[in-house]
Amino acid sequence: MAGQNATTPRWLNPAEMKAWRRYIIASRRLLEALDYDLDHHELSMADYEVLAQLSDAPERRMRMSELADVAMLSRSRLSHRIKVMEKAGWVKREACPIDKRGYFAVMTAKGWKAIVAAAPDHVDSVRGRFLDHLSKEDQKVLAEIFERVSDSLKENPLED
Repeated sequence: MAGQNATTPRWLNPAEMKAWRRYIIASRRLLEALDYDLDHHELSMADYEVLAQLSDAPERRMRMSELADVAMLSRSRLSHRIKVMEKAGWVKREACPIDKRGYFAVMTAKGWKAIVAAAPDHVDSVRGRFLDHLSKEDQKVLAEIFERVSDSLKENPLED
Protein backbone atom coordinates (compact mmCIF):
# COMPACT_ATOMS: atom_id res chain seq x y z
CA MET A 1 0.00 0.00 0.00
CA ALA A 2 1.48 3.34 -1.07
CA GLY A 3 2.20 5.88 1.62
CA GLN A 4 2.44 3.41 4.49
CA ASN A 5 4.34 4.71 7.45
CA ALA A 6 6.32 2.98 10.16
CA THR A 7 3.54 3.25 12.73
CA THR A 8 1.10 0.45 13.44
CA PRO A 9 -2.22 0.89 11.63
CA ARG A 10 -5.19 1.88 13.75
CA TRP A 11 -7.24 -1.23 12.98
CA LEU A 12 -10.99 -0.99 13.24
CA ASN A 13 -12.51 -2.44 16.35
CA PRO A 14 -15.65 -4.62 15.96
CA ALA A 15 -18.08 -1.72 16.46
CA GLU A 16 -16.20 0.48 13.96
CA MET A 17 -15.98 -2.38 11.45
CA LYS A 18 -19.72 -3.05 11.80
CA ALA A 19 -20.58 0.65 11.26
CA TRP A 20 -18.23 0.93 8.28
CA ARG A 21 -19.37 -2.24 6.54
CA ARG A 22 -23.06 -1.53 7.10
CA TYR A 23 -22.59 1.96 5.67
CA ILE A 24 -20.76 0.63 2.58
CA ILE A 25 -23.29 -2.12 1.91
CA ALA A 26 -26.35 0.07 2.50
CA SER A 27 -25.03 2.99 0.45
CA ARG A 28 -24.14 0.75 -2.50
CA ARG A 29 -27.48 -1.05 -2.34
CA LEU A 30 -29.34 2.24 -2.07
CA LEU A 31 -27.58 3.82 -5.05
CA GLU A 32 -28.08 0.64 -7.08
CA ALA A 33 -31.81 0.62 -6.21
CA LEU A 34 -32.23 4.32 -7.03
CA ASP A 35 -30.43 3.75 -10.32
CA TYR A 36 -32.70 0.77 -11.07
CA ASP A 37 -35.79 2.83 -10.27
CA LEU A 38 -34.77 5.39 -12.92
CA ASP A 39 -34.30 2.72 -15.62
CA HIS A 40 -37.80 3.09 -17.06
CA HIS A 41 -37.04 6.79 -17.59
CA GLU A 42 -33.85 5.75 -19.43
CA LEU A 43 -31.82 7.78 -16.92
CA SER A 44 -28.97 6.77 -14.66
CA MET A 45 -28.42 8.38 -11.26
CA ALA A 46 -25.50 10.32 -12.80
CA ASP A 47 -27.78 11.57 -15.60
CA TYR A 48 -30.47 12.50 -13.10
CA GLU A 49 -28.01 14.41 -10.92
CA VAL A 50 -26.65 16.35 -13.91
CA LEU A 51 -30.17 17.22 -15.08
CA ALA A 52 -31.24 18.15 -11.53
CA GLN A 53 -28.26 20.50 -11.15
CA LEU A 54 -28.91 22.08 -14.55
CA SER A 55 -32.64 22.44 -13.81
CA ASP A 56 -31.78 24.57 -10.75
CA ALA A 57 -29.14 26.67 -12.51
CA PRO A 58 -29.85 30.11 -14.00
CA GLU A 59 -30.98 29.67 -17.62
CA ARG A 60 -30.52 25.90 -17.02
CA ARG A 61 -26.82 26.18 -17.87
CA MET A 62 -23.58 25.73 -15.96
CA ARG A 63 -19.89 25.77 -16.67
CA MET A 64 -18.74 22.20 -17.15
CA SER A 65 -16.12 22.55 -14.41
CA GLU A 66 -18.71 23.81 -11.91
CA LEU A 67 -21.18 21.10 -12.91
CA ALA A 68 -18.53 18.42 -12.36
CA ASP A 69 -17.94 19.76 -8.85
CA VAL A 70 -21.59 19.96 -7.79
CA ALA A 71 -22.56 16.66 -9.45
CA MET A 72 -19.59 14.93 -7.76
CA LEU A 73 -18.18 13.65 -11.05
CA SER A 74 -14.64 13.87 -12.32
CA ARG A 75 -14.30 16.19 -15.29
CA SER A 76 -13.55 13.28 -17.61
CA ARG A 77 -16.54 11.30 -16.31
CA LEU A 78 -18.79 14.36 -16.72
CA SER A 79 -17.49 14.87 -20.26
CA HIS A 80 -18.40 11.26 -21.07
CA ARG A 81 -21.87 11.64 -19.47
CA ILE A 82 -22.49 14.86 -21.39
CA LYS A 83 -21.63 13.11 -24.69
CA VAL A 84 -24.18 10.40 -23.91
CA MET A 85 -26.74 12.98 -22.79
CA GLU A 86 -26.16 15.05 -25.95
CA LYS A 87 -26.94 11.98 -28.06
CA ALA A 88 -30.17 11.56 -26.07
CA GLY A 89 -30.98 15.23 -26.77
CA TRP A 90 -31.11 16.20 -23.06
CA VAL A 91 -28.22 18.67 -23.06
CA LYS A 92 -26.00 20.57 -25.44
CA ARG A 93 -22.59 22.14 -25.05
CA GLU A 94 -21.92 25.77 -25.74
CA ALA A 95 -18.50 27.36 -25.94
CA CYS A 96 -17.75 29.97 -23.30
CA PRO A 97 -17.25 33.33 -25.05
CA ILE A 98 -14.85 34.58 -22.35
CA ASP A 99 -12.74 31.45 -21.90
CA LYS A 100 -11.94 29.78 -25.22
CA ARG A 101 -11.22 26.45 -23.46
CA GLY A 102 -14.36 26.51 -21.29
CA TYR A 103 -17.78 25.10 -22.11
CA PHE A 104 -21.27 25.35 -20.72
CA ALA A 105 -23.63 22.41 -20.37
CA VAL A 106 -27.12 23.60 -21.28
CA MET A 107 -30.32 21.67 -20.62
CA THR A 108 -32.56 21.32 -23.66
CA ALA A 109 -36.35 21.27 -23.71
CA LYS A 110 -36.14 17.48 -24.05
CA GLY A 111 -33.87 17.35 -20.97
CA TRP A 112 -36.38 19.45 -19.02
CA LYS A 113 -39.17 17.05 -20.01
CA ALA A 114 -37.03 14.10 -18.92
CA ILE A 115 -36.30 15.50 -15.44
CA VAL A 116 -39.92 16.62 -14.95
CA ALA A 117 -41.14 13.13 -15.86
CA ALA A 118 -38.57 11.32 -13.67
CA ALA A 119 -38.64 13.57 -10.58
CA PRO A 120 -41.90 12.31 -9.00
CA ASP A 121 -40.81 8.67 -9.33
CA HIS A 122 -37.33 9.49 -8.06
CA VAL A 123 -38.70 11.29 -5.00
CA ASP A 124 -41.02 8.34 -4.30
CA SER A 125 -38.02 6.03 -4.60
CA VAL A 126 -35.91 8.15 -2.23
CA ARG A 127 -38.74 8.19 0.28
CA GLY A 128 -39.60 4.50 0.04
CA ARG A 129 -36.06 3.20 -0.05
CA PHE A 130 -34.47 5.63 2.42
CA LEU A 131 -36.37 8.39 4.22
CA ASP A 132 -39.38 6.30 5.29
CA HIS A 133 -36.96 4.13 7.32
CA LEU A 134 -35.68 7.10 9.32
CA SER A 135 -37.23 9.15 12.09
CA LYS A 136 -36.98 12.94 11.98
CA GLU A 137 -34.22 12.65 14.58
CA ASP A 138 -32.39 10.05 12.44
CA GLN A 139 -32.54 12.43 9.48
CA LYS A 140 -31.13 15.28 11.55
CA VAL A 141 -28.31 13.12 12.95
CA LEU A 142 -27.41 11.69 9.52
CA ALA A 143 -27.33 15.18 8.01
CA GLU A 144 -24.99 16.36 10.78
CA ILE A 145 -22.76 13.28 10.45
CA PHE A 146 -22.38 13.55 6.70
CA GLU A 147 -21.86 17.29 6.84
CA ARG A 148 -18.89 16.67 9.17
CA VAL A 149 -17.53 13.94 6.90
CA SER A 150 -18.02 16.08 3.80
CA ASP A 151 -16.40 19.14 5.40
CA SER A 152 -13.43 16.99 6.44
CA LEU A 153 -13.04 15.70 2.90
CA LYS A 154 -13.17 19.26 1.51
CA GLU A 155 -10.45 20.30 3.94
CA ASN A 156 -8.28 17.32 2.95
CA PRO A 157 -9.00 16.77 -0.76
CA LEU A 158 -7.63 13.87 -2.73
CA GLU A 159 -4.42 14.56 -4.59
CA ASP A 160 -4.27 13.95 -8.34
